[in-house]
Amino acid sequence: MGYQQGLSGLSAASSDLDVIGNNIANANTTGFKSGAAQFADMYANSVATAVGNQVGIGTKLAEVQQQFSQGTITSTNQALDVAINGNGFFQLSNNGSLVYSRNGVFQLDKNGFITNAQGLQLMGYAANSSGIINTAQTVPLSVPTANIAPQATTKIVAGLNLNAQDPLMLGTPVVAANPANTGSLTTPGATITNTASGTNNDNYTVNFTSATTYTVTDNTLGTTTAPATYTAGTAISLGNGQTVTFNGLPAAAGTDSYTIKPTPVAFNQNSSSTYNYSTSTTVYDSLGGSQTVNMYFAKTSAGTWNVYAGTSTGTANLVGQANFNSSGTLLGTSQVVTPVANPPTFTATTTPYVFNFSIPTTDGSSTPQNLTLNIGGTTQYGGKDGVNSLQPDGYAAGTLTSFTIGSDGTLTGNYSNQQTAALGQIVLANFSNQNGLVNLGNNEFQQTSQSGVAQISSPGSTNHGVLQGGALENSNVDLTSELVNLITAQRNYQANAQTIKTQQTVDQTLINL
Repeated sequence: MGYQQGLSGLSAASSDLDVIGNNIANANTTGFKSGAAQFADMYANSVATAVGNQVGIGTKLAEVQQQFSQGTITSTNQALDVAINGNGFFQLSNNGSLVYSRNGVFQLDKNGFITNAQGLQLMGYAANSSGIINTAQTVPLSVPTANIAPQATTKIVAGLNLNAQDPLMLGTPVVAANPANTGSLTTPGATITNTASGTNNDNYTVNFTSATTYTVTDNTLGTTTAPATYTAGTAISLGNGQTVTFNGLPAAAGTDSYTIKPTPVAFNQNSSSTYNYSTSTTVYDSLGGSQTVNMYFAKTSAGTWNVYAGTSTGTANLVGQANFNSSGTLLGTSQVVTPVANPPTFTATTTPYVFNFSIPTTDGSSTPQNLTLNIGGTTQYGGKDGVNSLQPDGYAAGTLTSFTIGSDGTLTGNYSNQQTAALGQIVLANFSNQNGLVNLGNNEFQQTSQSGVAQISSPGSTNHGVLQGGALENSNVDLTSELVNLITAQRNYQANAQTIKTQQTVDQTLINL
């Protein structure tokens, strides 16, 4: 036994105590990875024949091995706090020199760059003004504070239900005596008995075939009823939706006839009695200016609706017709032919269920603003008129209100106009040998030849972990284990001190001989 062994043991135990003490000191350091002292024995050089007689000359500190196990993750609700769950390190720029860290406490500097407490800039993939991320190279990430540009509205997609039982937009039918009449008939006019009946839109002729009989011809359908008995003052049924009453006697020769024609109600956007249903939405021009577009729907016959559109401060115009089948499904749409004739004519829309129209603008943006109205999701069922979905595209200019970090590292900005856009993407660096990294302090590591080249990728890809925004990774130090290790290291120190004391006693014995 010699002093050399005891001294090396004291040195090793002291180093072990230093490593354990450092772990305990950093138990609350965000992202800290604990170390473990690893030791190796030492032997003096010897010739090959004396191998069996070798006596060790002590121990030495081989390395301090970092323990890169996962620390627990704690939610902080801070937008720029980020925790890594799994493998990887944040890449940081120190004036162009790259270092790596697991500490996810970040903030914005005066220039809008994302930095850590030491002012190092967080690296990642940049995004252009359209939110497209460029993965070609990593750059310091920043949060732009400029307004997001407006986008002009070009289309409105509407899913509605138009009540099949709504009345037709028809007024009191016109009853006209044919010029050849010779009888003494008078009439108070026709009366609508069922406002929703499609037959109200038909053109009828009542022919008196004798002084006591008549027939009804539906000129729209080309059908004629069998002769029926005429009684003065008794209503004559016209289809299923209206009646007409006559007083007096027709000519015996049977030449009396009367035509009953429908009377369409002229559309007036300011009078709800001229349409069945209306709704509105906000649209934006190329400068972000907003206008309200109103849409009106007027039922003109069973399964047929006129569609009008225009701004709330302007004039709404007829844009087309929508036609439904007997099951309430949208059968087709037709665009009004311009200039609009009286009565208007229609042609099939170029794109099924899509009407084209335009509105004026007055704020310097391009005018007129061309829009499309897609009613492909519209139905005609019995029940209330209403909107199932109404979604215009386009939006006004917006300012950044907040941002979030996704599990894949995408930094998403939320704007005051309810839009979102990618601002960039945080990357992670992984290494073939993490213990080959040099610990620089401040929770920072540097790449070496032993660690291998940094493997840069987006979080969640290959062997890279994922990110959790608004959270931090705690130190992975287990205080219970470290305190036990502390006691063990202390005992080791005491035991090695005892070997020196024993050697001293042996030396004293020899001196006293």
